[in-house]
Amino acid sequence: MQNMSCSRPLVFSAIFFLFSLSIKAQYVPSKHEWKEKDPSELGFDEALLQSAISFAQEHEYSGPRDLRRAILKGFEREPYHQILGPTKERGGPAGMIIKNGYIVAQWGDTRRVDMTFSVTKSYLSTMAGLAIDQGLIAGVDDRVSDYVWDGTFGGKHNSTIRWRDLLTQSSDWSGELFDVKDWADRPPSEGDVDDWKMREYLEPGSNFEYNDVRVNVLAYSLLQVWRKPLPAILKEHVMDRIGASPTWRWYGYDHSWTNVDGIKMQSVSGGGHSGGGIFINTQDHARFGLLFARNGKWNEDQIISADWVKSVQEPSTANGAYGFMWWLNNEPRKLEGVADHVYYAAGFGGNFIIVDAEQDLVIVTRWLEPSEMAEMTKLVLDALK
Repeated sequence: MQNMSCSRPLVFSAIFFLFSLSIKAQYVPSKHEWKEKDPSELGFDEALLQSAISFAQEHEYSGPRDLRRAILKGFEREPYHQILGPTKERGGPAGMIIKNGYIVAQWGDTRRVDMTFSVTKSYLSTMAGLAIDQGLIAGVDDRVSDYVWDGTFGGKHNSTIRWRDLLTQSSDWSGELFDVKDWADRPPSEGDVDDWKMREYLEPGSNFEYNDVRVNVLAYSLLQVWRKPLPAILKEHVMDRIGASPTWRWYGYDHSWTNVDGIKMQSVSGGGHSGGGIFINTQDHARFGLLFARNGKWNEDQIISADWVKSVQEPSTANGAYGFMWWLNNEPRKLEGVADHVYYAAGFGGNFIIVDAEQDLVIVTRWLEPSEMAEMTKLVLDALK
């Protein structure tokens, strides 16, 4: 019995050593190369996978490729809506499927840089996560007014808003940022300008409302915390470390400039429905998705804390299908036939980064008809044996 007892630590050590080797062997693409593997090697039924790809190619976003027209048409109900930042004519359907870090499928021009609209919000959320990881923000339940004291969060209502409320789009922040009023962005289906201006404030955290002005308030607040342009923070702390290309850009509006430490800096936007946001190619989106699928780790480099990756997947009080600027597969936005643990970034025009960490799977689609995203995801998952 004594010999058996003594051997147990050796057995456990051997198991841990083998487990450690398996983690270290986990493949991630280098900066200049991304390896492909035959889908069948990684558990896919190739015919079913091809059906999923064909589905994406055949269900292109129905809006015009001239995105200025698409934007103005898509948001025509907003009073005073204008295009305030850069836009770009889009390409055709494109996408990638990544399994165990390898490319198993790709279609369209995956190197083409395109607008990505509200997928930008998931990148913006990451800037908040990094600020917390580095101790610039103590926690998501801190009041933003304790960090941004220039009047942006002044008043009885705005002063109670927490970082959590901005990240879950439930702040009901009231005001004007860069000449855009909060109530003019995606107004209610009922009432008119007078009703919207005179609304009753809702307790922060209690009501979900998708609103780009308030998202841009988050971007502005993070700029004040970092004291550097957010694109520079994203490049240094994330994109360069995961081997992204130098082609992506992150824009604000033509007049969204502010003075930080005596230096004129642009406060970027969290989406593109007034122009701006992140312009990026499909391959760089896939690297970003893989970083989240790998729990914030790239090789041995813990770029984003595992705690933050977990936090973005927690349902918010105001909307069970929304975490920290990532959509969750939960009510009221449940994707039929798709596992509950799948989560995704979503943008106007059918831009998606879909993460299934349990399967070590990432799906990126560009310009897919938005209503077909659930079916496309299900077809890919069904192709896994």
